[in-house]
Amino acid sequence: MPSHSASPIGVFDSGVGGLSVLRALLAELPDEQVVYVADSGHAPYGERDDAYVIERARAITAHLLTHHHIKALVVACNTATAAAIHLLREQHPQLPIVGIEPALKPAVGLSTTGVIGVMATRSTLRSDKFQRLLASLEGQARFVVQPCAGLALAIEQFDTIKIEAACAEYTGAMGSFGTKTGQIDTLVLGCTHYPFAESHLRAGTGAAVRYLEGGAPVARQTRRLLQAGQAICAGRATGSQQVVFYSTGNPLTLESAAKRWLGLEQSVLPLAV
Repeated sequence: MPSHSASPIGVFDSGVGGLSVLRALLAELPDEQVVYVADSGHAPYGERDDAYVIERARAITAHLLTHHHIKALVVACNTATAAAIHLLREQHPQLPIVGIEPALKPAVGLSTTGVIGVMATRSTLRSDKFQRLLASLEGQARFVVQPCAGLALAIEQFDTIKIEAACAEYTGAMGSFGTKTGQIDTLVLGCTHYPFAESHLRAGTGAAVRYLEGGAPVARQTRRLLQAGQAICAGRATGSQQVVFYSTGNPLTLESAAKRWLGLEQSVLPLAV
């Protein structure tokens, strides 16, 4: 597998949500080249079955290796990580692969009330990987787990009305938020799309609740793996584009999201894979 330091890092998500992970990667590894694939033509993964997600993850990984010779892969999607990352690692044992999972362990360390909320897609929450993670923390906190059908898609489509309605519905269903005994004081955002709805979620949780997402830990782990493989980039070529964007859906959706959330103004290339 490619390990040359000048090769790019591959990143993929079901859509624009992985931009929250990309944001952390660019901050942690400012000299690295990145190829980002939004599989928007097949989104949302959270409402697909495992077999479908596995097929997509394999196809995109194969494309990134064959056409971009990536030196590492970041699976910037909780659903795809849960369903497929173990199979990707089996298929590509020489490729460093970093996935993302809901930040339950850090939440246990931060919570003072011992009540932690978890918002994620149904696919993530029902996965064996998540259930094992939850079981490993039994007795350390009380977890209020909330499936959020439709929220990732509403964020993907920039549908403010649906985002507001979904955030109000799901935070309302979870119970009381705050810092008093018995209240949820820490909220785990278990989908990479959800950080982009934080302002709407705050309307239901209040300002005192701590939010945890997975982008920064993923970026740090990516750095560790690249350093271990002596594959850290020494610097980008002058004038080179740090990120190349592809989408299997409407390129304008990713263009708009990258500009809105990352301040990046560049064209998105269509991808048929």
